Amino acid sequence: MLTCGRFISSSSAATSTASFSPFRTLTRSLLRRPAPRLLSSASAAAATAVEPDTKGGGGAGGGAGVVRPQWKAAIDFKWIRDNRDAVADNIRSRNSTANLDLILELYDQYLALQKEVERLRAERNAVANKIKGKLDPSVRQALVEEGKNLKDGLIALEEDLVQLTDKLQLEAQSIPNTTHPDVPVGGEESSVLRKEVGSQRSFTFAIKDHLQLGKELDLFDFDAAAEVSGSKFYYLKNEAVLLEMALVNLAISEVSKKGFTPLITPEIVRSSVVEKCGFQPRAQNTQVYSIEDSDQCLIGTAEIPVGGIHMDSILAESALPLKYVAYSHCFRTEAGAAGAATRGLYRVHQFSKVEMFIFCRPEESDKLHEELITIEEDLYASLGLHFKTLDMATGDLGAPAYRKFDIEAWMPGLERYGEISSASNCTDYQSRRLGIRYRPSPSEPPSTNTKKGKGAGSGPTQFVHTLNATAVAVPRLIVCILENFQQDDGSIVVPEPLRPYMGGVEVLSPKFKSTVTHG
Repeated sequence: MLTCGRFISSSSAATSTASFSPFRTLTRSLLRRPAPRLLSSASAAAATAVEPDTKGGGGAGGGAGVVRPQWKAAIDFKWIRDNRDAVADNIRSRNSTANLDLILELYDQYLALQKEVERLRAERNAVANKIKGKLDPSVRQALVEEGKNLKDGLIALEEDLVQLTDKLQLEAQSIPNTTHPDVPVGGEESSVLRKEVGSQRSFTFAIKDHLQLGKELDLFDFDAAAEVSGSKFYYLKNEAVLLEMALVNLAISEVSKKGFTPLITPEIVRSSVVEKCGFQPRAQNTQVYSIEDSDQCLIGTAEIPVGGIHMDSILAESALPLKYVAYSHCFRTEAGAAGAATRGLYRVHQFSKVEMFIFCRPEESDKLHEELITIEEDLYASLGLHFKTLDMATGDLGAPAYRKFDIEAWMPGLERYGEISSASNCTDYQSRRLGIRYRPSPSEPPSTNTKKGKGAGSGPTQFVHTLNATAVAVPRLIVCILENFQQDDGSIVVPEPLRPYMGGVEVLSPKFKSTVTHG
């Protein structure tokens, strides 16, 4: 609990009432201060990332001009104040516009106001105790008046305390996670190559991109989808449907062998859960589809509903790590996206994805981050893809990520590397917002005279760490498979690990042209 400094004296009823005004004026002035406009700290080049929540929530509202937060994160303000320089450096290196000076000023005001409220409560209680004794009527009446004035003044300051707490919480939610010391500092171009697998295939014929291949193989229909749903939607057809199912089943099968529990998640969630996971559903260029006249959103990744599965829970240490592999459809607005990389299946509004998610003890998260990226690399290597793994620089980290590894695969038809996966360690950033803790197991057996509520399983709780990683983002892997494994006759060789999930289909061959036209 945060607490705060002495400003006034109220030893008598008359002086008590008058002395509230200067403090309330100072507090009201601070509460009315407009919050700066805060932007996402994620790089625009992070094509597949839903926009992270790096925006403060202050600004004009009702009453004293403070917007009430819909939820509150367990933010360690004392740690932020004690590590002010490190926090400021982290905000700068991650291109966040969190206003640290304002946050710490609000925190100091909060501490002072909280202490004053506690002092007045003690004075009110002391007056109430005096009234209980035998007193002259005149003395009793004076104490009653003093108690009433103390109560009225206390109510006013408690209202200010609530508003100050709300503004502090909203501003502090804009601070990004801390950063792993090995993360390179700078923009996306400063990201460091961790690993490279395979090499670019040499073709002896003119290569085609996935759009042309898909048309000739009758694998998808963008024109009909545009009529039905709008741009950046598509129908998968024929073997493309089998290919999607094969990718999903392969991923779930292989990841489940590593001890992950399979899930199929809800695809509509409360907007508060989206925010607690670090995404920003109401930003100007948000990637999140919100449902009108409701507090719900379509998910942009299964990370959100899986992150919320243990919301407001205390987990047993013996249950950790909890590992999930989740299948879902994902929905993204792709606001602001432009360029050649938006063509075809590379950037779409709806797609299928298999996501890995882990809840663990803090000391395990770095090791499990390595486990996640290894699972991804092994899966893509088994498909015969050429890819590179990058340790992403600070300027490309979303607000929740402590460290993030991206995998970019070669797409010869697009003549570029494209992101197909990422793996992030979010430490306790999400769990502090989602309210997910664990209770460490006792190091020694409880004694026989242990009091109720103490002993085994009753140690102080700690926040879990959360990690997430993409096993399969279906459309981009279809792009990779079509473009990398095309043959000179227009056919596509299906990677061997996928064949058992496609009924033994080994090659996708051109078909007769459809007689159906759209016009």
